[in-house]
Amino acid sequence: MPNVTFYFEVHQPFRLKRVLSFEHTAEFIDTNKNREIFDRVSDKCYIPTTKILIQLSKEHPEFKTNFSFTGTFFEQAEAFRPDVISAFQELVDIGSTELLDETYYHSLAFLMNREEFIDQVKEHSDMVKKYFGKKPTIFRNTEAMYSNEIADLAAKLGYKGIIAEGWDKYLGGRSPNYVYNPPSKSIPVLLRNYRLSDDVSFRFSSREWKDWPLTADKYAEWVSRSEGDTVNLFMDYETFGEHQWKDTGIFDFLKALPTELIKRRVGFNTISESAALKSAGVIDVPDIMSWADLDRDLSAWLGNKMQDAAFKKLYSMRESVLTTNNLDVLRDWRLLQTSDNFYYMCTKWFADGDIHKYFNAYASPYLAYINYCNILSAMDKRIKSFLEQSRTHQSNSG
Repeated sequence: MPNVTFYFEVHQPFRLKRVLSFEHTAEFIDTNKNREIFDRVSDKCYIPTTKILIQLSKEHPEFKTNFSFTGTFFEQAEAFRPDVISAFQELVDIGSTELLDETYYHSLAFLMNREEFIDQVKEHSDMVKKYFGKKPTIFRNTEAMYSNEIADLAAKLGYKGIIAEGWDKYLGGRSPNYVYNPPSKSIPVLLRNYRLSDDVSFRFSSREWKDWPLTADKYAEWVSRSEGDTVNLFMDYETFGEHQWKDTGIFDFLKALPTELIKRRVGFNTISESAALKSAGVIDVPDIMSWADLDRDLSAWLGNKMQDAAFKKLYSMRESVLTTNNLDVLRDWRLLQTSDNFYYMCTKWFADGDIHKYFNAYASPYLAYINYCNILSAMDKRIKSFLEQSRTHQSNSG
């Protein structure tokens, strides 16, 4: 009988203002929209769900959870809802929650520049230390993007484990409920059981689903009958209350689940405890996979002409951004790297199209692209202005 490993990703992007092509503004964050959304999600998800986990952790000392938070989430929490930070700190202080590292900006930096990627991972690690006084030992790349190369780099950075999607394409009929290694055997790999995870994340409230309604006892029975060492239930934290609303019964399900698992003698692992389990073999992932969409690849963020052009333009600016030696310019450029900005440009409309529509901040991917390009153009002018001022200052000084 396996144990269960609960992991939750907590992320909020900065929504962008609508910027016209002729505007040369340095302000491109829509503060009012971000405050409105963050307040709503805090009231529907972050506060009530975290209170439930705090209570469960006190009632069941064996109950364990794992979290990662993006830097963009924490910046908004600090600005709009400090009570959300306090709630998560109270949960972590109980001692049964482990934290993971990722890129601070929830970015695609690994795909373009390794130095930039490493800088953002270090910035994230510093953030976790600041808010929780802890140093994570397990890594999770943006949207669980994973490959052999990513695994080996995470190992070089000192991490003791990495999470990935338990995608059938690479498992070859094996179960995701074991620990695996990349071909180099550099680091333990923990694979998401996407079927059981998505039963909660996406199918919980679907009355068309053959297993609706999903109750805690039914779900616990599925978990207990699973083969393997650890059933890795990895999902967005916003599942609870935001994606699956309170009236679906999602909170009652969460409250009852630990008791039902304990009844069936299912234990709980922190992510590092799972990473320490004996490896069941090698998983060879030469290409990058993710946990997004039906394809589990990069096509939610890259692949169409708009996404690729915007991505190329953004990362071509790195050398100029660093040359300005201006921290505000650097931060703003990195905020534009958040993967959601490229997700909004996605033109995939298959069975998972409704998911894209739900998360899109724009009426269409084309409007997202135009607005993003306008902001990049304004950013480019801002960078050139800084560099020209610097050259003028150096000339006058000489």
